[in-house]
Amino acid sequence: MTVYVDEIREYPTKPFGHRKWSHMWADSILELRDMADKIGLKQEWYQEHHVLNHFDVTPSKRALALANGAVFKPAREAVKERMGL
Repeated sequence: MTVYVDEIREYPTKPFGHRKWSHMWADSILELRDMADKIGLKQEWYQEHHVLNHFDVTPSKRALALANGAVFKPAREAVKERMGL
């Protein structure tokens, strides 16, 4: 089982003062929630999405996830896998 993060992208209209974000997802919800706890994310930030359930993470949280064993995977690749393409 693996936790993944994608590339950092800039979202000029995102709230809360953060403009650069990445996504974090995993092969299992338990693994994803465990990583969220390890890197200091609130569980209520979890986002259920029809293509990819995930947490949005700032660059610093992304770096923490990678330091804790997450693996980089491009977002397009993840979406294609989830959609069976």
